[in-house]
Parts: sequence; C-alpha cells; structure tokens
Amino acid sequence: MKREYLQVVARMVARPDRVDEVRALLQALQEPTRRETGCISYDLLQNRNDPTDLTFVEEWEQEADLEAHLASGHIKAALVQLPELLAEAPDIRRYQMTG
Repeated sequence: MKREYLQVVARMVARPDRVDEVRALLQALQEPTRRETGCISYDLLQNRNDPTDLTFVEEWEQEADLEAHLASGHIKAALVQLPELLAEAPDIRRYQMTG
C-alpha cells in the first residue's frame, strides 16, 4: 500500500524592490526546516518569468508535522518579517495525491 503524504505549495509574491530580501529570508528557512521531524522535502522555487514569484513545494509525513513546522521559531520569525516584504498575503495550499 502506497503511503499518502501531505503536499504543500506555499506561494509568496515579493514587492519588486524587495525580491532579494524575500529570497534570502526564504532560503534561510530551508536547512532548519529540512531537519524537522516529518519533513520529506522542502524546496524553494523562483519563477523564471516573474522573479517576484517565490514558491515552496513541500512534502510532509503527516499533518501534525506540518503544524509543528508552522509553530517553529524560524517560521514564526519569518512570518513577522514577511508582511512588509510581500506584495500580497502568502497563498498556502495543502494537497493530497489522487492516484
């Protein structure tokens, strides 16, 4: 039986003059997050045609692991800084495999 993992796509749109700051802030989240319990993958992508568009593609073993991640100190600290750097609120979506 194939195990179902939680897939997350978290998209952020940086203000055009703050792209480098947003990218650096988000890149700094990768290593501590990848060490968290239940993190299978945590990759940051930047849109080739629109550099303001940065997206995490994540995979977690279970919902509780994602909730612990969202409550972690490094995520809470980033969430305090992001509002002044982003053009809009983050769009975070949770998915499951369909087949």
